[in-house]
Amino acid sequence: MTDVRVTHLGGPTVLIEVGGWRLLTDPTFDPPGRRYSFGWGTSSRKTSGPALAIADLPPIDAVLLSHDHHGNNLDTAGRALLPTADTVLTTPSGARRLRGNASGLEPWTTTRLQASGRTTIDVTATPARHRPPLSRPITGDVTGFALHWKGQRHGVLWISGDTVLHSGVRHLARRLNVGTPLLHMGGVRFPLTGPIRDTMTADQAVALCRLLRPHTAIPVHYEGWHHFHEGRDAIEHRISAAPIDIRDRFRWLPYGTATDIST
Repeated sequence: MTDVRVTHLGGPTVLIEVGGWRLLTDPTFDPPGRRYSFGWGTSSRKTSGPALAIADLPPIDAVLLSHDHHGNNLDTAGRALLPTADTVLTTPSGARRLRGNASGLEPWTTTRLQASGRTTIDVTATPARHRPPLSRPITGDVTGFALHWKGQRHGVLWISGDTVLHSGVRHLARRLNVGTPLLHMGGVRFPLTGPIRDTMTADQAVALCRLLRPHTAIPVHYEGWHHFHEGRDAIEHRISAAPIDIRDRFRWLPYGTATDIST
């Protein structure tokens, strides 16, 4: 069994330490206060900064970047960090924009992280989609990541990326044995787009966990930005109404504190 240590740094940014590797998801390290444009007349202000500064991080081996074109998943400081990592895994369109050390993965394609003295990790891109069907030309490409290595007892570690619950994610629940999902939540929406959501709501996360039956579900991407409309209190309230065998699977990580996770 390989120990996994997870540190939630805020928003979608998580440090994953496993088998000698240090992996970072969606790096966002700007201070709070700035407003970011998300295109098509939408924007949002960052309301809180990261739990750790970039200078306090260990060297990063790989960045798992769900998408590069929204500031709440890759901000200015996070973008400056990318060249310091050995590799950046993201969408094909994102890799073309970023160039350098970025590699693009189509959904259900796999790349391997391997090095002497370290656990070999297979990283598979998984389907993700902002908003309802046919919205991709507006919202752009997004991806999730499934991490698999020998010795996992409960199943793969899955980072959902910014996605709503849709057919591709439901197919994932049938195709993969997910032991620990890191769920991008927050019920993101903008005044311009009304009730349309860009990420999972608490109700969608509960419905997804009914399909996945994970060992542990970890919410991320729910606080720190003005356009996140379901914070922890709202999510906990909705989860509390779920059956006990579902709600007991959810685990909240303290910001900035490394937490051992059983996978």
